[in-house]
Amino acid sequence: MLISQAKIVNEGKVVEGDVLIKGQHIAKVAPFIAAPPRTKVLDARGKLLLPGVIDDQVHFRDPGFPAKGDVASESAAAVAGGTTSFMDMPNTDPKTVTRELLKAKYASAEKRAHANYAFYFGATNDNVGEVEQLKKNDACGVKIFMGASTGNMLVDDPATLENIFSRCGLLIATHCEDTPTIKALEAQARERYGEDVPAAEHANIRPVECCYKSSALAVSLARKHGANLHVLHLTTAKELELFQPNDARITAEACVHHLFLNETAYAKLGHRAKCNPAIKSEADRKALVQGVKDGRITLIATDHAPHTAEEKAQSYFKAPAGLPLIQHSLLMMLELVTRGELDLKTVVHRMSHAVAQRFGVKDRGYVREGAYADLVLVDPKTPTNVTRESLLYRCGWSPFEGQEFSHSIVSTWVNGELAWDGAKLAAKPHGKRLEFA
Repeated sequence: MLISQAKIVNEGKVVEGDVLIKGQHIAKVAPFIAAPPRTKVLDARGKLLLPGVIDDQVHFRDPGFPAKGDVASESAAAVAGGTTSFMDMPNTDPKTVTRELLKAKYASAEKRAHANYAFYFGATNDNVGEVEQLKKNDACGVKIFMGASTGNMLVDDPATLENIFSRCGLLIATHCEDTPTIKALEAQARERYGEDVPAAEHANIRPVECCYKSSALAVSLARKHGANLHVLHLTTAKELELFQPNDARITAEACVHHLFLNETAYAKLGHRAKCNPAIKSEADRKALVQGVKDGRITLIATDHAPHTAEEKAQSYFKAPAGLPLIQHSLLMMLELVTRGELDLKTVVHRMSHAVAQRFGVKDRGYVREGAYADLVLVDPKTPTNVTRESLLYRCGWSPFEGQEFSHSIVSTWVNGELAWDGAKLAAKPHGKRLEFA
């Protein structure tokens, strides 16, 4: 396929040109390419051609939670939103906390994923021996829940944390919230409200202090042991103090909902806005956007975490934390471009280039000759109206129902094949396991 006369956004430039896809790869990028014989030509004038989004933090709920989602359903939503690769978290059922279970999870994803995939290995208080034996391409990283987000996957033993940070050979990704702080504030909220805690109290139960205390611990352990640390989903201005621009070994990310929403979301969405860490103030949101711009935040992810509408309709302590986001993640960030809060080239860097760099993803994340043809074509002049009928999530709802985004996803290619044609899935699942250089 020849994609003709697109505005190619890549490596800090926006240039009009052609991209030739041959097989699974990009064969040529040039201002003009004469179409070879038996080549389909797509006129992309006026449209933006970007490298596919690489999302380093998703919860596709597979195995174990088919009512919420699985690799097939959530990766379908991913390609509909321009995401061509994802890295899935280990809090499944069973939890991905042994190398045997990790291997089984990879085997299960084969021929079911519409996008390319990699999986995290989950740390616990008693599996350091397994962590030590992981090799480069076994997992994209080791996930440590340093906050009580997922029950018994909480790693709270100081000796275990020291051992993991000193002995893990892979990237360490942390969820940072201080559990004792949360438990104390939950008890206060229960005493005041009973079980019917208002949704807006979530930001007070998981406040700035609980995030900063845990993030500071993770950063101090990484500096002490020279570990390769990536702190997931920052939510506060204060945490940004812990990170330096262009630090190759200690990095942070922000998630799309924390960049796009503020605490007013609780009044509109109720417990559907509940996520861990919590959505916080407008001042925190603006600080995160500035962190994306100045490089203290290295990359942008989703933390896509579907739950059923019935689960979310429960009272505060029963309603699970997490939002389905991946079908609109790129559109959300392009909306910030439209508002003048972010630059288009910065969005592409933080959602594609920087993720490939940080994790060492091989031959993806760029519009380059020889790279895999993971691409997304965006129409900046045709808006997207989010309706329930348009959602591909298994859970069947979105926090953005009724919203109009200014851009639309025209096409998504994964490994050279058209995966999404703007209205429907265009191919059988053909995602590949990610390789790490």
